[in-house]
Amino acid sequence: MKIKAGYTNVPQWRMLTVKATLPEELKCLDEIAHNMWWVWNHEARDLFRDLDVEIYHEVRHNPVMLLERLTYGRKEEILKDKSLMKRIKDVYAKFRKYMDVEPDKNRPSVAYFCMEYGIHSALKIYSGGLGMLAGDYVKEASDSNVDMCAVGFLYRFGYFTQSLSMDGQQVANYEAQNFGSLPIERQLDKDGNPLVIDVPYMNYHVYAYVWRVNVGRVKLYLLDTDNEMNSEFDKPITHALYGGDWENRLKQEILLGIGGMLLLKKLGIKKDIYHCNEGHAALCNLQRLCDYIEEDSLTFNQAMELVRASSLYTVHTPVPAGHDYFDEGLFGKYMGGYPQKLGISWDEFIGMGRTNPDDKGEKFCMSTFACNTCQEVNGVSMLHGWVSQKMFAPIWAGYFPEENHVGYVTNGVHFPTWVATGWLKNIYEKHLDPAFMTDQSNEDRWKGIYDCPDEELWQARLAMKRNLIFYIEKQFKATWLKNQNDPSRITKMAERFNPNALIIGFCRRFATYKRAHLLFTDLDRLSKIVNNPERPVVFLFAGKAHPADGAGQGLIKRIYEISQRDEFQGKVIFVEDYDFLLARRLVSGVDIWMNTPTRPLEASGTSGEKAEMNGVVNLSVKDGWWLEGYREGAGWALTEKRTYQNQEYQDRLDAATIYGLLENEIIPLYYNKDKKGISKGWIKVIKNSIAQIAPHYTMKRQLDDYYSKFYEKEAKRFKELSKDGYRLAKEIALWKETVAERWDSISVVSAGWDFPLTGGETNKQYHLKYVINEQGLDDAIGLEKVDIHTDSNGEERVLHVEPLKMTGRDGNNYTFEADLTPKQSGQYRSAVRMYPKNKRLPHRQDFCYMKWLELPDLK
Repeated sequence: MKIKAGYTNVPQWRMLTVKATLPEELKCLDEIAHNMWWVWNHEARDLFRDLDVEIYHEVRHNPVMLLERLTYGRKEEILKDKSLMKRIKDVYAKFRKYMDVEPDKNRPSVAYFCMEYGIHSALKIYSGGLGMLAGDYVKEASDSNVDMCAVGFLYRFGYFTQSLSMDGQQVANYEAQNFGSLPIERQLDKDGNPLVIDVPYMNYHVYAYVWRVNVGRVKLYLLDTDNEMNSEFDKPITHALYGGDWENRLKQEILLGIGGMLLLKKLGIKKDIYHCNEGHAALCNLQRLCDYIEEDSLTFNQAMELVRASSLYTVHTPVPAGHDYFDEGLFGKYMGGYPQKLGISWDEFIGMGRTNPDDKGEKFCMSTFACNTCQEVNGVSMLHGWVSQKMFAPIWAGYFPEENHVGYVTNGVHFPTWVATGWLKNIYEKHLDPAFMTDQSNEDRWKGIYDCPDEELWQARLAMKRNLIFYIEKQFKATWLKNQNDPSRITKMAERFNPNALIIGFCRRFATYKRAHLLFTDLDRLSKIVNNPERPVVFLFAGKAHPADGAGQGLIKRIYEISQRDEFQGKVIFVEDYDFLLARRLVSGVDIWMNTPTRPLEASGTSGEKAEMNGVVNLSVKDGWWLEGYREGAGWALTEKRTYQNQEYQDRLDAATIYGLLENEIIPLYYNKDKKGISKGWIKVIKNSIAQIAPHYTMKRQLDDYYSKFYEKEAKRFKELSKDGYRLAKEIALWKETVAERWDSISVVSAGWDFPLTGGETNKQYHLKYVINEQGLDDAIGLEKVDIHTDSNGEERVLHVEPLKMTGRDGNNYTFEADLTPKQSGQYRSAVRMYPKNKRLPHRQDFCYMKWLELPDLK
């Protein structure tokens, strides 16, 4: 036998996790590290940093990785350091005092669903504004001590990290997360075994591990399909945020909604309210319907009353194209078995996701399904609420946008997360009302900022700028070494960067509607602004473009190319990889936060709110939150009014407006300094901004708004519907079924109106009368006269709605009458609307049957 040169088999590798051990006296550090409370508590962050400064920065502030890397020798040094050990004891005592508070049972409990959460850069399960908003929300839920849990995904790769090539092309790098080194824990079942959720897909199941993120007092449960129990087709469901094709997207949304509800069910968690933060989680209501039908023996209509009454859908998207739509074939592939579970037909089921349920060519829309299964719907700013009313109006045909129930809660930011530590200690804790942290939305608590000496405020702002500059220089050097770029680039940037300049930040997702290009409309004019030796200005840009957004990536490349031109080096700077840590530096370190979206495409925006908390002043289009937030003398605004329908012309006008504000107001004010080098005018703007704007855009205010506008009234109604074996829910469902069955047979017996054919007169009374055969429905019908007109934008708007009163009954015939007095002259169109009437309904769109009646012939 000839001996081979080599002979082996393929190794069967298994992933093993070996945890670092800590001495008993330091084990409390591991407990703190595995609770994201440290993200918004500077004593905890400072403590972890001081355990080993070098490692702390190497692991990008991840305390779990920090503790893993501490050497035996360093642990021994910590134990011998009495001062450090006292700090550990004090921080742990503060942590336990916070954690040991029982949830407030007087407020409704909430289950919160979202595709992404921005808690900290150590946990890459977010991409942008939606995730940051959700992360801030659960943090404030913890601080406000409400009974909330949250559901999301643990992504293997998360969203990408960004680098730029030598020519400025965005490079998206997807780096796998090592779950064992993250501030998360495996969720165990009641027997102490790792919890696994089996989620039905077609004729097979997908198995999801469950991880828990302790966000202060709130538990965030994350589903993970990247395990050996799943096929190669299903492991990637939780690989990447918004990754893959439409089939993978549908599989993700099945996992989030249906899998999320199965997770809560397995943990024995029931909440009063189920809140879908965006339409991705809408299928949670499908699973809830199935549970009521299967477990409580309810009909579909009865179950719908309960599900709808306890559900809220928050939309963040301002245009229909931004929602998720699925072809019937693809949707049916995975959801074909659900109509049988619900006791309805396939057409009825898929129709719940269509604006026109009978349109076979219309795709299934998750957002439409959410609107049809949630009692309440809201946008995320006052303007976006109106945009959403118009966007969803076709779902409730017969009602005009301003009449439907879609509301709004303007987004806010979690103050303790985003206020810089130095600013908090040196300014707020010294000068604001001591109770401001627990009463953040009270403007009176913030008025103490006016008593802060101008010089003290100015020096605090300069300190924040220095911190930002140091961070950026450090990051530039690290990027240069990693990418092996031309060293002259970093040298030139450092030489030409003026730390005393007015610094303006434009940092956000690079989508075309954000209009990052506006500033570069006139490069000669921009060059004069940034190269004035007496009044230097620096523009900082940061942000990622979606990997599939070629136009957004083109904007980044364009800005990078301009930044490399000789006259702009060190004056227009693009900072790579905009993440949580960089964002914290930027929103506290620049002087001006600039935002230039195409109105009304900015649903809310929150980065400018974060800047507000740190004495950074906003320059923005009046869109999203800034339409409400702007106060004269507390920042600068571009008008919300559109001059040109042609977008290119409008862009040129807005660019010219920005240049003019910079040249004539902003830059002169900043550099109008006294002998001490302080601009008192600038300080006045900062103080106005903090005192008049900041209190209204905290996450504390946002959470309280959700409770007062939605959670409390829904929870109250749901409780009433659930009493006595769901008696009221069953009664309402039966009433709706009866009305629906007889609706088409309801008829007008007679009608009359003494309004003259030649036209009426203002302040003169006219009598309108209808007799309606209700087909035995027993006063279940309401009538109202509706007047509409065309506004200056060419849109039909409601002018008047005047109800007719039921004045008599003769068998099935009901008489409705009204004495109507025109109060406004002119021409407008009128008709009478018939609708189902029941005081137990939350609003008309809850049972959106409606019929237009012809007005009687005029005399």
